Amino acid sequence: MKSKMMGVAVSALMITAFTGEALATEWNVSLWGKRRAFTENVEKIAELVKEKTNGEFTLNLSYGGLAKNKENLDGISIGAFEMAQFCAGYHADKNPSLTVLELPFLGVGSLEQEIQVSQTLYAHPAVVADLARWNATLLMPTPMPQYNIVGSGDAPKKLADFAGMTVRATGGIGEAMEALGAVPTSMTASEVRQAMDSGVIKAASFAPHAHMAFGTVENATWWTTNLNPGTVNCPVVVNTDALNALSDSEREALLGSVDEALAFYVQNYNEKTMVKWYPLLEEKGIEQITYDPAAIADLKEKVAGPAAKAWIEENAARGLPAQELYDLVVSTVAGS
Repeated sequence: MKSKMMGVAVSALMITAFTGEALATEWNVSLWGKRRAFTENVEKIAELVKEKTNGEFTLNLSYGGLAKNKENLDGISIGAFEMAQFCAGYHADKNPSLTVLELPFLGVGSLEQEIQVSQTLYAHPAVVADLARWNATLLMPTPMPQYNIVGSGDAPKKLADFAGMTVRATGGIGEAMEALGAVPTSMTASEVRQAMDSGVIKAASFAPHAHMAFGTVENATWWTTNLNPGTVNCPVVVNTDALNALSDSEREALLGSVDEALAFYVQNYNEKTMVKWYPLLEEKGIEQITYDPAAIADLKEKVAGPAAKAWIEENAARGLPAQELYDLVVSTVAGS
């Protein structure tokens, strides 16, 4: 009898252990590069989810081990992983609704404002439907400040000096550079350093954290302080089926951690990234070029209107409510 009771007890423990293991949820998250300011929103939400669920729901972050950065949306669509970060400009045809946020000279002035504008757009039914084609649900933005240009060789002291220069620039930033006579070249962040070192491009547009993370400052000789042509929109998305399969408590742990993760991201960017940027420029002897505000205003007038008009026409032809999306972004910027 004693032996039988012990057997039952062991079996019960095994079932409990097995059940506990079965109930645990693990998601794989596809990122790229290395941990940096750009990924701190994902790092933080992984920490919060694990903490709130006592380790029963974990996010396994992979930096390049699951997919290339241009393939993250494809991976989400087939369920190869449950969460990913990507940039809309890497494949504008796959997520046209998001590219309105990459138009040049929208006037977004802070990370907090970038979050508000992004989240407002993400909630629009047409944007939800656009991402649903990839079985993707938008979770949160990855706000970035306005891009500026780092380059080597002769510094463009005047905006006209960009004429003929090869510059890594995507989306609306590329349109702004093209208006200056530059030759915009689209490539992912991880390709830029090699392209600069080999002379394929002479300059690159990035936010400060990426200039540091991807090494474009290593051989640079100049940086523009106030060109501010725009930024890129890089959301974090989740596989919709995986999101729907979560328990109520797991879903609450994930969705309820977004605001805290974004607040941490902004604090980290301002307090840890930007405080390093200017001392680094000084340390490396990189010339800081500031353009006449009147010249910047003239460039904005020449570029912003035509770029917006072209975007609206192109995406209305796709069946998107393009004018409505653009007006939503503009009104949100103006009101925030």
